[in-house]
Formats: sequence, structure tokens, C-alpha cells
Amino acid sequence: MQILLVDDDTDSLVLLEQILRQAGYDRVRSAMSVHEALQVLHSQESAGKVDVILMDVMLPQVSGIEGCRYIKEQEHLRDIPVIMVTAMTGEDDLEQAFAAGANDYITKPFRKVELLARLRPALGLKQERDWRKARERELLEVSTQLQIANHTLQMLSCQDGLTGIANRRHFEETLRKDWRQALRDQMPLSLILVDVDHFKAFNDHYGHQAGDACLKRVAQTLSLSLSRPGDVVARYGGEEFAVLLADTDLAGAEKVARTLCENVRELGIPHEQSPTAPMVTISLGVAAVRPIQEAGAEMLLRAADDALYRAKALGRNGFESQPPQLDLAVCSGSG
Repeated sequence: MQILLVDDDTDSLVLLEQILRQAGYDRVRSAMSVHEALQVLHSQESAGKVDVILMDVMLPQVSGIEGCRYIKEQEHLRDIPVIMVTAMTGEDDLEQAFAAGANDYITKPFRKVELLARLRPALGLKQERDWRKARERELLEVSTQLQIANHTLQMLSCQDGLTGIANRRHFEETLRKDWRQALRDQMPLSLILVDVDHFKAFNDHYGHQAGDACLKRVAQTLSLSLSRPGDVVARYGGEEFAVLLADTDLAGAEKVARTLCENVRELGIPHEQSPTAPMVTISLGVAAVRPIQEAGAEMLLRAADDALYRAKALGRNGFESQPPQLDLAVCSGSG
């Protein structure tokens, strides 16, 4: 607990310090002007440690009232209680002191009982303010940590534990949201379902650890192959992935599908048990719609799934396009 005395009268400083030390306040600093007081307040030794200021009204160059006003204007100093020390008791003088932000006043000549009586509540006020600020910092830190934890939990709830990309739950939520948006804007929406060819044979031959590593690399490649922030790739099933492309017609989705197929092949992951190719490949089903009120997102899923079935039936390692049963396809084709 530190007290700063500001007075240009040496005798007053000595008397004040003597009274305070006798009362048990042994951390007392002194200054003979507002300038010196500010040097003390801004010094590393006293920064944030002064608990109360006793400041004389009559000081050289800058008055105690002006000094009090300046201190109260500084955010890092304004919580320090200021007790004005004055030989003047006129209402105008006191009004100016309180208008400048003074918390209390004592009169000269000093009376020990009065000085200590006015000092105790000022110190109590500073302690209460310090406690409140510390509590606010703690609450802010807890709130920040809670926000981070909630964000982390939200991310984990949307993320596939193995591959790190979006999980099926997040995909289905995004599909419903993008469907509603496409319906409002009357824009096309495309979906690509991806299946790793002969993955069971890969797993059986190379082992589950190699199978997991394969799925991770495929997922990363699919994700890195998408160029727009709004595009979503998710793990849809065991070795199946889904790619959702908002504001994309069938021709655009087919271009993406072709890129995905080529990029996975270029990984060159050996697959000795595949009757399709000596490396890991994928089959893709592509569908695109311009949604209407009478239909739901399930039709897009069915169309993409039908296209994927055809791609696998026709030899795998490529994509097929299947417009929905309703006449909503932007365009159709196969690759």
C-alpha cells in the first residue's frame, strides 16, 4: 500500500510522513510539484502501485487542482483517489477541487485523527476498485477461454475425426442451407459423391493403418483441389466423400470432378489389389439442379448417388453425370 504526498512545503511533507509512518503506513513517497508527482506515477518503481495521493492545492507552476484534473483524465491513473490538502475552506475552492475529480480534502494545519479518518476510506476505495478490475479481468479471461472452448467444440462437432475435413453432419446442415439459398436466388447447386475404388481390397491387403493414411491423403487432395472458400468437401461414409458446390452448374461440377479424379490418381498411392489401376483411384457421381419449391435436397443426393452407381458400373476411375428425375438439371453429360 503506497501513499504519494505532493506539497512544496518541506515541513508539511515531513509532518505528513511522520503521522503516516506512526500509523503504520511505511510506504510513503513525496513530490514537491505536479511534475515530480507525475514522474513518480509514471516510474517503473511506482507504476500501478500508488494507492492514494495527498496533494496540496497551492503548488508552483501547476496548481494541485490542475494536477488532480490531469491525473483523473489519464485512464491508467484515474482510479487513484486524490485527497486535496488545503488551508482554504471556501465553497468555491472546494467546488473546484471536487469538479477536478478530487475524492476528499483535509485542511491545514493537519489534525492526525482527521487525516487518518479521511485516509482510510480512500484506501478502501482504491482496494475495492483494484479488486473489481482484477475480477473483471478474470471474468474476461474466463469468457475468452469459454468462447475458445465453444469454438473448438463446434469445430470438433463439424469435423471428421480421421481425415480432419467436414463430417457428414456438417455436410447435411450445409446442404440444407445451400439448398434454401439456391432456391431463394434461383441459382444452380451441384453435388459430387466420391468413392475410393476397391477400398476394402486395399484395406485387407495393406492393413487398416495404411487404409486410414490413404483416406487422409485422398481427403486432403479433394480439399486442396477446391478453389472457392464456400465449396465444401466432407467425409460422407467409410470411403465415400461428398463435394458441395454452390452457384455451380453441371458443366462446372464436371470440370471439378475431372480435376478431383486426376489429382487423386497423381498421388500414386500403390494399389496392387485393384483390378482398375495399379494406384488408388476414385469414382464420382455428379449432379446439379436449380431448386424448386416442390422438391427437396434429397433429390440432389439421389441423383448424385445414381450417377456414382453408374460410374462404378461402367469401370470406375472416372465420373458420370446424372440429372435428377425432375426436369431441373442445368445440363447433363458424362466423362
